[in-house]
Amino acid sequence: MGRRSRGGRQGTMWVSTADLPRSAGHPFYERLNRVLDDAGFDGFVEGQCASFYADGIGRPSLAPGRYFRLLLLGYFEGLDSERAIAWRAADSLSIRTFLDLALDEAPPDHSTLSRTRRLIDVETHRAVFTWVLQRLADAKLVLGRTVGIDATTLEANAAMRSIVRRDTGESYEAFLTRLAEASGLLTPTRAELGRFDRTRKKKGSNADWTHPHDPDAKIAKMKDGRTHLAHTAEHAVDLRTGAIVGVTVQDASAGDTTTLAETLTTAAEQVEAVGAREIVEVVADKGYHSNETMVGFALSRVRSYVSEPDRGRRRWKGKTAARDAVYANRRRIRGARGKRLLRQRGERLERPNAHLYETGGMRRVHLRGHSNILKRLLVHVCGFNLGLLLRKRTGVGTPRSLQGRTAALLGVLIALLCLCWGRVLPSGTPNAMIGPFRRGKTPHTSL
Repeated sequence: MGRRSRGGRQGTMWVSTADLPRSAGHPFYERLNRVLDDAGFDGFVEGQCASFYADGIGRPSLAPGRYFRLLLLGYFEGLDSERAIAWRAADSLSIRTFLDLALDEAPPDHSTLSRTRRLIDVETHRAVFTWVLQRLADAKLVLGRTVGIDATTLEANAAMRSIVRRDTGESYEAFLTRLAEASGLLTPTRAELGRFDRTRKKKGSNADWTHPHDPDAKIAKMKDGRTHLAHTAEHAVDLRTGAIVGVTVQDASAGDTTTLAETLTTAAEQVEAVGAREIVEVVADKGYHSNETMVGFALSRVRSYVSEPDRGRRRWKGKTAARDAVYANRRRIRGARGKRLLRQRGERLERPNAHLYETGGMRRVHLRGHSNILKRLLVHVCGFNLGLLLRKRTGVGTPRSLQGRTAALLGVLIALLCLCWGRVLPSGTPNAMIGPFRRGKTPHTSL
């Protein structure tokens, strides 16, 4: 038995890198790198980012291919911040292999990663998104024609206690103190201010309040019911394959009917860029239903399958176009195809939100400004789409699912061996020796 040496051991002065222990690498990241290398990913991003670099000036830069791979780690490893991404790259030998880092080469720190993101513009990140989408289109995973639209809220990197008045610039506490003094409370304490604030009818409005360091963050109600400064991320998903064909970041205070046009336009441009079929059907929930939306779909010759909220008896006097568009949408969602598409909406639209923001770690953003958030989100969605491509080719779309697949296969193998072992036992063998693997019975296993 070996024992741990507690101090006093003199290490050698020089160690060759060939003598250092090497990791076998992560099979998922090896397959992902193979897909990217076969398609010429590094050459493409270097050509796109060439204008942002200057030769012979400054310290050695972060290679574009390595920069985008680091952001992909945010999705595959569920890391919410660039600081966590840099720490993970420095800690794991398999990640270093994925990034093509030598053993004696220092990984980039978070400041290098964030500065590179700020220097490279949104259009370059969108070009990388289109490149990944083209790989899916080549694999018949982007079909176009039918897309679903859905939005979710992202918690902003800004605190409600830091908001200021748009007109005077005073903080919330100073504003509340002024109101309390005007009502007769001289030099109110913090407890008195809290009681006074609870009795006020109107607490906060985006028209009156803003955050001084993140004006794009808006006061909104989160999915769990909390009121917080937030942003809205909206996706367009190919309902036949599950691929995300468009993503936008917009104000959290804007309604779904307002944000729909930009997301649908972005998705149409992406679908056209990769050579897929034109979008002719749109599926959405009842938050997107309005007279203007239905008329807009009718004018653009797009068939809508939008759930209709219960508004009671409608009055259509002077609204013939809106009436015809609403009735046509109602007729479609009550048909067999409409019901089938609305059932798919729960699977193909809600599941990406869970992968991107819950397990993917971007429910709370650590960046400020819509452009910065969109840059990170575009590459985050690239990771989701690359997972679809790898799932089609290898059956595994994330590193975590690869671990689960290995455990499931081992369980099936053990079950089959035990079943065979139970069949060759003598007939007089006690049942206690066979246990759960009795003759003709196999334990339940899940693939």
